[in-house]
Amino acid sequence: MGANLMLAIMAVATLGMVTILVYLLLELSKKAKTRYQEQFEKTATSNLADMFLFVDSAQLFSMNMVALAIGPLILFIFTTSLLLTAIGCVVIVAAPNIFYRVLRQRRFASFETQLPDALAMLSGSMRAGASFPVALESVVKASYPPLSQEFELFLRQIRLGVDFDQALVAMTKRMPIPDFVLVVSAIRIAREVGGNLGEILDSLAETIRQKQAMEGKIRGLTAQGKMQGLVMTGLPVLLVVVLFFLEPDGMRPLVTTLVGFATLTVITIMLALGYFFITRITAIDV
Repeated sequence: MGANLMLAIMAVATLGMVTILVYLLLELSKKAKTRYQEQFEKTATSNLADMFLFVDSAQLFSMNMVALAIGPLILFIFTTSLLLTAIGCVVIVAAPNIFYRVLRQRRFASFETQLPDALAMLSGSMRAGASFPVALESVVKASYPPLSQEFELFLRQIRLGVDFDQALVAMTKRMPIPDFVLVVSAIRIAREVGGNLGEILDSLAETIRQKQAMEGKIRGLTAQGKMQGLVMTGLPVLLVVVLFFLEPDGMRPLVTTLVGFATLTVITIMLALGYFFITRITAIDV
């Protein structure tokens, strides 16, 4: 009778400890989810607003959570590897920041491509007698995003009473492109010390156009090397994926044994180093 009572007390105590532990884990997971959601939505709102993309950050967070719940599960079902599943979780968490970075780089590239023609238009309007704001308005009407969006925002800030230099600095923070920073510096210096701003902008437009033409030639000459780097890096990965489908029993030790993990680690490091050196060789700064 006494032994049964002790067993019952131990069972109740164990159940109570398990319940408390589960409650604490749930509370910690809720707090972690709340902090992650706040950081995610804050980052999404800031990054998308800088690119004039107004999307509900809460919906993006929901999509990210669905991907974070389903993606690793699907990966584990196909690979039965906890390591690959953990890597998949990390990739899904990092995917939004990578997406923002890609969008930002594309926006910068498009803005830089539009810049010489916009400067030429601005210079022509000022030579015809228009003031800088009026000439800039004509550029906004004749241009396309993202350049028209940035210049239109600059004009709106000026109309609302923001200092001219502060508005220029804010625009360079949104578009930290070296060529554009040079243009902004030229405009600020011309306003302070005087000079023919139209001729200065015309000269900058021609310089930037020649620089972009040279960069295009260099990209064409290095395209073959970059493609070789992508093929050499992607081919082993593709081969491993194909073999996992064709010979799952033979490939399973790679993700279930210590020797397999070590082999995959060495292969990954070698591929990463090879791709890194190829990109460094083919990256020529003008």
